[in-house]
Amino acid sequence: MPEDPAETVAARVFDAAVATSDVIAIALGDRLGYYRALAGGHCSPGELAEATGTDERCAREWLEQQAVSGFLDVTGTEGDRRYRFAPGAETVLADHDALAYLSPLARQLVSAAGHVPQVAEAFRTGHGFPWSGHGADMRESQAALNRPGFLHLLASEWLPAMPDVLAKLTDGPTRIADVGCGGGWAAIALARAFPHASVDAYDLDRATVELARRNVAEAGLEDRITVHRQDIGTAGAGPYDLVMAFECLHDLPYPVRALEAMHRLGTTVLVADMKVADSFTAPGDSVERLMYGFSVAICLPDSMSSPHSAATGTAIRRSTVEAYAHEAGFDRIAVLPIEHDTWRFYRLG
Repeated sequence: MPEDPAETVAARVFDAAVATSDVIAIALGDRLGYYRALAGGHCSPGELAEATGTDERCAREWLEQQAVSGFLDVTGTEGDRRYRFAPGAETVLADHDALAYLSPLARQLVSAAGHVPQVAEAFRTGHGFPWSGHGADMRESQAALNRPGFLHLLASEWLPAMPDVLAKLTDGPTRIADVGCGGGWAAIALARAFPHASVDAYDLDRATVELARRNVAEAGLEDRITVHRQDIGTAGAGPYDLVMAFECLHDLPYPVRALEAMHRLGTTVLVADMKVADSFTAPGDSVERLMYGFSVAICLPDSMSSPHSAATGTAIRRSTVEAYAHEAGFDRIAVLPIEHDTWRFYRLG
């Protein structure tokens, strides 16, 4: 007898609720420093609480939840249990340098969920809800999520897809612009990889700019990276040998205007944005579902918080990027042969 469609949907929603409970617990573990305290060995609830300055009863409940969900292995009996990461979990949950590090993704989603009332009001009015309204969890987790890719892959795997640009950056003094710089990790990665390069990093969010400046200072690169709180459309510091815009074009309320400014400032522009399907198809794959989730909760309301926004949304398709680039005056647009789970890379110019 065919399964009741309502039961199928109910089972899917229940499974999503279970997964959401894991996401919430992961976000707590990331925020409270539990994963860092667990790294490298066994830990009792008392030891975890002492190491993190948290309550022992709450730490025990969190450890049990993580063990029940399979992220931690547990030894001992009740009253004497000790916990450690299950195989593979430490890399994903605690190693902030690993390409597989995903704890910040949980923190992002929980931050978004905490602002559903404001987003609902944005949906009612069409006036949007800005990125800044999501607070520190959102901007810090976004920066932490992108950090490993920038530090490990940008100079070694992504830029080699443009050999002429790589040669220029390698051979002599060069100037780079990073548009929508976030936490500044792309700028840091390039300054480290190319000792003769100087980078101007641009962002509009005040707290994000402060975060980027702290990261640059801690990296000891203040002499070669300058972080500006400035609209790229008003920047007059070109020409640049390379202009980059990573994972931000879909957020911009005026993407064509921004691309026009990038075109004026440099002969080569590298844009990376979401790798969704070429056309809308329902149902979609997991990447498409995730991008629409981000669009509904974060990116579209943020874009629409500016008047007369293009309101692109996170599901920015290849044809949309190409149309924006053509309108901005770019004659040459190429999709680069770079493998990435969620980003597509475009060379403009």
